[in-house]
Amino acid sequence: MPILEINLRKIRHNAKLLKNLLAQRNVSIIGITKLVLGDPTIAMTLVQGGIEYLGDSRINNIIKMKKNNIRAQFVLIRIPSITEIPLVVKYANYSLNSELKTIRMLSNEAVKQKKIHNIILMVDMGDLREGINIFNIECFVEEILRLKNINLSGIGTNFKCFGGIIPTDENMNEFSKLVFGIKDKFELELEFVSGGNSANFNWFKSCKNIGEINNFRIGEAMFLGKETINYEPIPNLYTDAFKLITEIVELKQRSVIPKGIIVSNAFGESVQTYHNKNNNGKKSDIIRTQALLNIGRQDIAVKGLNPKESINILGASSDYLVVDIRDNQFQIGQKLHFDLNYEALLRAMTSPYIHKKFIDI
Repeated sequence: MPILEINLRKIRHNAKLLKNLLAQRNVSIIGITKLVLGDPTIAMTLVQGGIEYLGDSRINNIIKMKKNNIRAQFVLIRIPSITEIPLVVKYANYSLNSELKTIRMLSNEAVKQKKIHNIILMVDMGDLREGINIFNIECFVEEILRLKNINLSGIGTNFKCFGGIIPTDENMNEFSKLVFGIKDKFELELEFVSGGNSANFNWFKSCKNIGEINNFRIGEAMFLGKETINYEPIPNLYTDAFKLITEIVELKQRSVIPKGIIVSNAFGESVQTYHNKNNNGKKSDIIRTQALLNIGRQDIAVKGLNPKESINILGASSDYLVVDIRDNQFQIGQKLHFDLNYEALLRAMTSPYIHKKFIDI
């Protein structure tokens, strides 16, 4: 079975450094656990690193963390489904919202459960994912403030998730002015003015005046140590807290050219073939040493793998990763190692066929 090795010390280090860095400008972090499936061991590591708020897009992950005695305030960062509302009120301290119908139902459920539910109202600043139109915000706030057992705890926005829009001085300043106007008009003290995610890191570092912003929702930067505009490493953060370990299950000498009539592969994709031309201009074959590794597209996003050994990834089927081992003298059973990007790590954490191994060194 492939292994995903998870270094808790490195994750704890990243969480602590980011928390301290943002705290210098009075900005808090909601640590986002959706990438790691709300894993309680990793969640505890974030808490040990000083993260007080944990956010997840799945209410079941929040329930799992709470039942494993993770001491944090929990934020549901996906707009609640109507069918989830009883669970959201029971288990989440906060939820992100953009639909009045949903917020009204949260109010009714909170009254029923005799609880106060906190919401962060999401505003669309151009990325075209979740959020209300900025021209409707006053009407929304007026309605929310009239609801029983609902506390408007914050206003948030999002960047670089759907439309690829990045945070800039212009759109962040527009968002900040919008929030200031709402706070002034309604005499509000907002716990969260949540300006985005890991894609905001470069803006945060370069901007002299961050305005009303006092919170970011951070996941990828803590786990992978990179900002998410250019995917450059963040200074002093670990980028290798997660490592995929696979095993060679077959080694064979093979032609680079498939034999027979070529159509699409098992996933309906066109197959790219390689031909080498000799001195006479005629196509000739090349023989390579090909290895099959015990992981496939059912488990991993192949394009998100970066091999640590000197090999070439040729592709993958459902069950195998196919690689050219080049000049390496590998053996059956030998382990090969990979770094992962966000998508590959998301798939690896979700797969039940990859063993998760925690280390703290």
